[in-house]
Parts: sequence; C-alpha cells; structure tokens
Amino acid sequence: MSRKKTQNQIVPKKAAASGDAGHGKHPVVSGRWLLAALCATIAGAAVCCWLALCLLFWQGSWQLLYHPSAAVTRTPASAGLAFDRVAFAATDVGVPRLKGWWIPTAPAAARARFTVIYLHGQDGNIEDTLDALARLHDAGVNVLAFDYRGYGDSQQERPSEARWRQDAEWALEYLTRTRHIDAGSVVLDGTGLGANLALEVGAEHSELAGVVVESPNAESVDPIFNDARARMVPARLLVRDRYDLEAAAAAVRVPVLWLERPMQDEGSRAYAQVSASKMIVWLNPTDDIYKQTEDALGRWLDGLPAR
Repeated sequence: MSRKKTQNQIVPKKAAASGDAGHGKHPVVSGRWLLAALCATIAGAAVCCWLALCLLFWQGSWQLLYHPSAAVTRTPASAGLAFDRVAFAATDVGVPRLKGWWIPTAPAAARARFTVIYLHGQDGNIEDTLDALARLHDAGVNVLAFDYRGYGDSQQERPSEARWRQDAEWALEYLTRTRHIDAGSVVLDGTGLGANLALEVGAEHSELAGVVVESPNAESVDPIFNDARARMVPARLLVRDRYDLEAAAAAVRVPVLWLERPMQDEGSRAYAQVSASKMIVWLNPTDDIYKQTEDALGRWLDGLPAR
C-alpha cells in the first residue's frame, strides 16, 4: 500500500517536471529569416516611396511646361481696340468653361474676309497678347482670343495637351455655330506652344482657311522630360503631352504661314514636312517685328484662295 502510494506520487512529479521544462523553451528565429524579413520590409518601403514619387510627378509635372496666370488686368481697350467679352463652352449646368474677347474689324471697314482664332502660348494669359491682337486687327480681320482652362478667367483646371485641343475645338464651334461664321473663312493663329496647337487642330480641319505658326516649339516637352526628377520615374508613361510639331506639320492640309526668328529656328525642320501650300518668313530681330509680321500676314491673307 505504501509502495503504490510512493509510485503514484513520483509519476505526477515527473509529469510536472516535464511540463515545466516544456514551458521554459522558446522558439528560435534564424538570422537568415530576420535578414530576409528586413530586406523585404525595406524593399516594400522603397516601392511605396517610388510609387508616391510617380504619383507626385504625374500630378505636378504640368507645372514644368505650363505657367498660367489668373489675373487679367488689361483688356483690348488698353490698346485702343473695341471688343466684346465672350464666354462659351458651357457645362451641363450652364457655366461657361472658356472666356475671352471678340474683336471685330473697325465699323467703317468693309466686312472682314477672315476671322482669326488666336491661340496664345503656355505662359501668362490673354492680357499678354494685346500687341499680337492689335496687329491682327490692323490686318483687317475679326479676332477671337480666349484663355484656355486654367488661365485667366476661364474655368480653373490643370492644363494639358488634350484640354488645349478641346478648348480650341470649342472656340471653333463657337464661331461656326453661335456666330455662324463659315469655317472656310477661319484662320488659326498660334504663338509658342499655341503654334503647335494651331498646327494640330489645323491638321484635323481641312475646311479651314489656313494656319499661322509663330515661333513654334520643336522640342516642346523637353522642360518635363529633361527635369532631374523625370529620370527617377517612367516619365514618358506618366505624361501624355507631346505636341509633336513634325507630325502635325506633315498632316496639315490647309495653307500655312510660318513665322520664324533666326535665333529660334527650331521649327524649320518641321516646316519642311508641310506638303500643303506654305510660306515661311524669317523675321529680322533688328527691325520692327510688329511691322514685319503685319506685312507678312497681309500678303499671305491676300494670297489665300477664295473658299
């Protein structure tokens, strides 16, 4: 009896001892596993940072190319021109997206043969174009000048090539549908990046009277792709703007007047791609640019065929 009791007492002690030993052991993590986990964490963080950089570049890269200003403090009245404020391209709720100026020929003059849509460049806004608008007025044409979205008093949206194209199309629709002006009497006149836009839109509308290209940008998107940050991301996948001057020049089928400055002849190679009727004028920077441009425009308009 005493012997059995002793055995019964021994067994629980062994079990307890065994249990205590089991609870005292801890799992061992290998150094290789820790190193792999650390590398995976660092790689994941690096990918997240890169993706964030891509997102920031996609959202902000437009500011490397477009430099709009919102305040319009001067009007054609500052240059002695009569004008009407216009607003068009209304949204579904009737809010106009685009605003600008309609500058008719002088009341005493004969009815204008042509109407020009003026497409300004990527800097500033419509108020910076007053000299160009006065020159067009002196050439005896009606002028529609407007600000793209994101510029001046127009709807505030981020500029892009696609939006510029749409804005120019809306301006053309405004002339043909609202003012009932024949598309065959409409001329697109653009300067800087606006010249690239004029060629692109002109290539899509063979019914227009012609296109005036003033000092276009052959390498227009270089400010984006040459930026140091562009080398850290797939910039050409993130940015859709191209403004391919040579492709637009090769596609245009309406008469083209090309105005270039000797020190800014980047577009001369694109000019060679134009197969339609064309005329190039090299402006002399030492002479009156205003007068040279006005004379060239007058000669070119006089030579356009009746449509």
